[in-house]
Amino acid sequence: MDEKLEVLFIVIENHWLLASLGFLLFHILRQILFIPVIIICIAGGALFGGLLGSIYSIIGLTLSSLFFYWLYQQFPKFFARILAMKERVFGNRANFSVAQITVMRLIPFIHFHLLSLCLIETTKSFPKYAKASLICNIPLAIIYTIFGQVITEFSPKTMIVVLVVLFLTMLIMRKKVVVMKWEQFFQKEKQYKRG
Repeated sequence: MDEKLEVLFIVIENHWLLASLGFLLFHILRQILFIPVIIICIAGGALFGGLLGSIYSIIGLTLSSLFFYWLYQQFPKFFARILAMKERVFGNRANFSVAQITVMRLIPFIHFHLLSLCLIETTKSFPKYAKASLICNIPLAIIYTIFGQVITEFSPKTMIVVLVVLFLTMLIMRKKVVVMKWEQFFQKEKQYKRG
């Protein structure tokens, strides 16, 4: 196994540009192959080092997010399932800020593109989405590239503490205003009168 890794590192050193482009392409293909973001970011840190791996992961995750936006625009009916999943997970009134989505992207269990969908709903235009995507991907790429191997070696107690801190941070950064449409308000009131 060590010999195979040495060959891989030699290939990367000799064909640096090709390896870099392959890694960025792998970030885009990751969503089709159902590979978790964390694994790709950890691999980037192992193959290219902390700094270069983080830069490549930021670029790759942003390209992946932009590809998702394009797919969402091209096939809106296909993404009805993701919208249904969003409503099941977050409720139909969930309106997250960019800061909340950034924190939620650090939580490994929350689907990357589910949060991309929340980001699309929050930003409402492509330039704002592209900028917010870049901002949201920076902490994710840096933390999992540089500290990814350390995070996977945490004890269960430490992991629970980290998740609780991330959850509390997400709650603190939430938007403080809930907007309810007139029809939704009176529809709820009618349901209460029946019951």
